[in-house]
Amino acid sequence: MRAGLFITCFNDTLFPGVGRATVTVLERLGVEVGFPEAQTCCGQMHFNSGYRPECVPLVDRFTRAFEGYDVIVTPSPSCASMVRHYHRTVASLSDDPGLAERVDDTVPRLYELCEFLVDVLGVTDVGASFPHPVTFHPTCHSRRLLHIGDRPERLLQAVKGLEMVPLPRAASCCGFGGTFSVKNPGTSGAMGADKVADVLETGAPVLTAADTSCLMHIGGMLSREHAPVKVMHLAEILASTEGAEAVPAPDRTEARI
Repeated sequence: MRAGLFITCFNDTLFPGVGRATVTVLERLGVEVGFPEAQTCCGQMHFNSGYRPECVPLVDRFTRAFEGYDVIVTPSPSCASMVRHYHRTVASLSDDPGLAERVDDTVPRLYELCEFLVDVLGVTDVGASFPHPVTFHPTCHSRRLLHIGDRPERLLQAVKGLEMVPLPRAASCCGFGGTFSVKNPGTSGAMGADKVADVLETGAPVLTAADTSCLMHIGGMLSREHAPVKVMHLAEILASTEGAEAVPAPDRTEARI
């Protein structure tokens, strides 16, 4: 199976280690990973800010960049939801009838990382080891648009040595919301402070999530409070083999596409 890594511009610019971790996990499971260098932004920021016609060339570029891959995998529920739910809306604004066809071909091949591991590869144990207590923040896009349910928790629970610590009011938004945090900084900051208080209540030394955007927001506030909590993307934990001399690739069922 040949997978195209959709790293997202956010990760590529600020958190490149998430992309490397994603590749580590996929290759450990026998997936051939390619990185189309022509990829750029999926258009989410523009779309959410009302610049929908400006998204057309971005969506067109996305469809062309990922032609030829069996699947497209991204470590970002936020960007995955943009492609899955709104690229067709953007295509309807284009004068190019072929764009809608290319979007229809692209969207069914796109998977958020947790979806791909659990639903396509059929695994929860990815051969990871991370002997630390961890609390998990389920991001809004992953819960409310992608509906990925408990897939992240199932992956984390299968990590050797990892102790899951429940996060109070886990379903509450952290307040980031992309441009929402810029347009409404007071509200965003108050929501973030509530989330930080909940994280600190767990006593866990590590906070993880499937979206680095939310982790950046929460992590920044934790840092300003000098809190002893490390933020890590889910992929970075799944890529870890800490405390294990050799973690073999797990047996898995035949991939389902």
